[in-house]
Amino acid sequence: MSTEVTLPALGESVTEGTVSRWLKAVGDTVEADEPLLEVSTDKVDTEVPSPASGTLLEIKVPEDEDAEVGAVLAIIGDPSESGSAPAEAPSGNNEAAEPQPEPEPAAERKPAPSGGSAQGVEVTLPALGESVTEGTVSRWLKAVGDTVEADEPLLEVSTDKVDTEVPSPASGTLLEIKVPEDEDAEVGAVLAIIGDPSAVKSTPAPAKPTAEPAEKAEPEPVKSEAEEAPAPAAPKPAEAPKPAGTNEVAPRATNPSSDVYVTPLVRKLARENNVDLSTITGTGVGGRIRKQDVLAAAGKSGEAPSAPQAPAAAPAPAAPKPAGSARKASQEVSPEAAALRGTTEKMSRLRKVIASRMVESLQISAQLTATVEVDMTAISRIRNAEKAAFKAREGVGLSYLPFITKAVVEALKANPTFNANIDTEAGTITYGSSENIGIAVDTPRGLLVPVIKNAGDLNIAGLAHQIGDLAARTRDNKVTPDELSGGTFTITNYGSAGALFDTPIVNQPEVAILGTGALVKRPVVVTNEFGEDTIAVRDMMYLSLSYDHRLIDGAVAARFLSGIKARLEEGDFAGEF
Repeated sequence: MSTEVTLPALGESVTEGTVSRWLKAVGDTVEADEPLLEVSTDKVDTEVPSPASGTLLEIKVPEDEDAEVGAVLAIIGDPSESGSAPAEAPSGNNEAAEPQPEPEPAAERKPAPSGGSAQGVEVTLPALGESVTEGTVSRWLKAVGDTVEADEPLLEVSTDKVDTEVPSPASGTLLEIKVPEDEDAEVGAVLAIIGDPSAVKSTPAPAKPTAEPAEKAEPEPVKSEAEEAPAPAAPKPAEAPKPAGTNEVAPRATNPSSDVYVTPLVRKLARENNVDLSTITGTGVGGRIRKQDVLAAAGKSGEAPSAPQAPAAAPAPAAPKPAGSARKASQEVSPEAAALRGTTEKMSRLRKVIASRMVESLQISAQLTATVEVDMTAISRIRNAEKAAFKAREGVGLSYLPFITKAVVEALKANPTFNANIDTEAGTITYGSSENIGIAVDTPRGLLVPVIKNAGDLNIAGLAHQIGDLAARTRDNKVTPDELSGGTFTITNYGSAGALFDTPIVNQPEVAILGTGALVKRPVVVTNEFGEDTIAVRDMMYLSLSYDHRLIDGAVAARFLSGIKARLEEGDFAGEF
């Protein structure tokens, strides 16, 4: 007799939660009251214990998906039932019906390919955010015939706001891919079929076109250069150069010795530097191997004189040299940069979205940029005096950005025009009821803007926590689409890379964006309380405000920017910690 695992009540005002992590996989034995999964809400993270002892037969809600209180999360039952559970998952939720179709899979899986579809567990496109209805399959990490484990990354999906991985809902063999790369799919659409490995082996018998995916399952390792690196078979690597151009599935993590996902870039970098990924311990989130780990391993192994990649390998021995001048270090060419020379690559969906939105913003609104120079010396004194205690107390670093954000929030409250959006067709102006500050974050995938909701309710410590958390999760691709929307004003820190000032583009439908330049020490003329001028070394920073001239006049923008300048230069933030 099976038992349903439901989402328990999590609080008086909490109606749903997000499955953040499964502690058990399908087929694992669990004991009653043993932690089974972790659930996150807006207020708390908690573990859900198993209601009974038995075997985890089915996971109904995968990681990173939401479920309402009372919803069925999984099925616990007798170990004898585990074999039939995955086959029954797509057909219905009736537990009593599971034993009945059990004899059918063996009989039906052979003729299934002739009908154009395999039987097994359906992989569907999960909900990607409140306002997201579809996504694009950007990359399949597995090929038809590959063995996958439950919760192992199966494919990458791109939307207008975020890129994410879709995990496998069950262990088995990838029988069929229904949505190829670069095609769109609606939320809930079936992307692939996961089933019993025997289904793949039996499909070559009927010599029909629909059986091709199954027939390719056996020679698949010959077709993928990425798979041959970890493969134990000796004769395969000799054929790697020939099929490299015909591989219809992008490089992917298929190392059977590791369940840690490796990005195609990292795998390519490891191949170029003759680094065995199975020997590397990843330093990324969840043990993920990053390009820095590969480069470090390449430097340690001393494989710089690699014949096939002489130009790319040249920087490897230079890794220990950074003791030299900064000028030399800046002239070094990374393996990634060397690999891009003379090549043409496909534009990512995220880059296409960024490009179209930047052009659209300039076409929609009349944009001007005003710049002021701010003396940040007072802020520097506060930061130097407080940062050690702040770090020990709050657990996060104290940068200049929380101070600037606080000054911006106060200016927005006093000037609601800058916290608004305009609809010229309707002839309306809508003023924001709260200050939702977007913070531009530079990621390897492109510039993303997570939003600090209700920033006007936070002090310096709260802003520092929000900025640090959102920036880290954005770089790790852990933010949700909802966290990337709803902004009313944006701050971009182009000074983090050393730029003094720039002209940022307004993030539509907002009407203004503030850019912060690099902090530099310069001699400036300072007037003391007696009206006497002296020359002193001060911490100076440029602030650039781009604004929509359809709604905001130049004089209004100048006053707004000057107000932020005055607030920062006075440095009165003692009560904001």
